[in-house]
Amino acid sequence: MHRSRLGGLIIDCEGGDLDVAADFWSRALGYPRRASESAEDRGYGVLDTPADEPHIEVQRVDHPSRVHLDIETDDVAAEVRRLEALGALCVKRVRDWVVMQAPTGHRFCVVPATRADFACRANVWTD
Repeated sequence: MHRSRLGGLIIDCEGGDLDVAADFWSRALGYPRRASESAEDRGYGVLDTPADEPHIEVQRVDHPSRVHLDIETDDVAAEVRRLEALGALCVKRVRDWVVMQAPTGHRFCVVPATRADFACRANVWTD
């Protein structure tokens, strides 16, 4: 058994100034930017969303700009297997998450759960 749910919306921005992009989305969506927490956060502009709402971040990418979903889970490997059984493909592994592609061609990520309310709000899947 494992759990998963919609974890976040990631705004991929090709080129340009990440601070300008993150400031735009912060103001457009009404969420302040969170201060960078580490060197690994370079390339990301995280918006400070409430704990009961999806995580939103702006990230610098080297592909055309788009928005993608993150699915958060308490077992990345099990969730990847579940989604592959539904027809998704594993594109690449990055640190502790996996980039996947849906049968429709949409890219999304499977990431470790971090939200405080994850356990009580997630779907439960039998492996």
